[in-house]
Amino acid sequence: MSAIDFIQISKKIGDHQIIDQFNLHIPEGSFVSLLGPSGCGKTTCLRILAGLETHDSGVVKIDGTAISDPSHKIDTPPEKRRMGMVFQSYAVWPHMNVFDNVAFPLKISSVARDEIRQRVEEILEIVELKHLMHRNPHELSGGQQQRVALARGLVMKPKALLLDEPLSNLDTKLREKMRADIKKIQKDLKLTMLYVTHDQLEARTMSDIVVVMNKGHIIQSGSVAEVYEKPVNEFVAEFIR
Repeated sequence: MSAIDFIQISKKIGDHQIIDQFNLHIPEGSFVSLLGPSGCGKTTCLRILAGLETHDSGVVKIDGTAISDPSHKIDTPPEKRRMGMVFQSYAVWPHMNVFDNVAFPLKISSVARDEIRQRVEEILEIVELKHLMHRNPHELSGGQQQRVALARGLVMKPKALLLDEPLSNLDTKLREKMRADIKKIQKDLKLTMLYVTHDQLEARTMSDIVVVMNKGHIIQSGSVAEVYEKPVNEFVAEFIR
């Protein structure tokens, strides 16, 4: 697990300011949710951390070391940042069974075959899918497919796990169970997690720190109690109501 810092991050697309002077410290082992309306910059922040998008100015640090800093031409490749990613759309390979889907990032990193088997089986045990390791994605429920994506994000032993609205395609009952499961995994593995959502219930029930965003800015950041009991302005109060 790792501490993460966004320092004065800004990004424009054309004349549109996507992120503006974004500052955020994510303590190691914490669960931090970026909460806000569509288009507020949440996913862009996640992708900048993962190395999937560049930013115009500012510095991103992991454990005090810069991994992205345009002013010093630092741009660590995504595969060297060791960020696990879980997407809204599951993104599981339809032609691979559960085991091979989870093993894929290890195989392309040339991990030894015996170690691959051990690590995949261990992580499938954690997400309660070991008994389904030989099934193909079309034989799984939506919740099970999302567990495959979660396992694939964890198997590389990431410095942090980044989740982009991972539950939005699930029905209400499955979302409730997956919220509890993800939080349990985070606590058991002592993982640093950055979670993007527009669902205030997810943010309220899972987070150590809630970051409310709008139009590329952080409007308020703090514990669940701080944000929900003492909103700093009308926007926050209306959004979390």
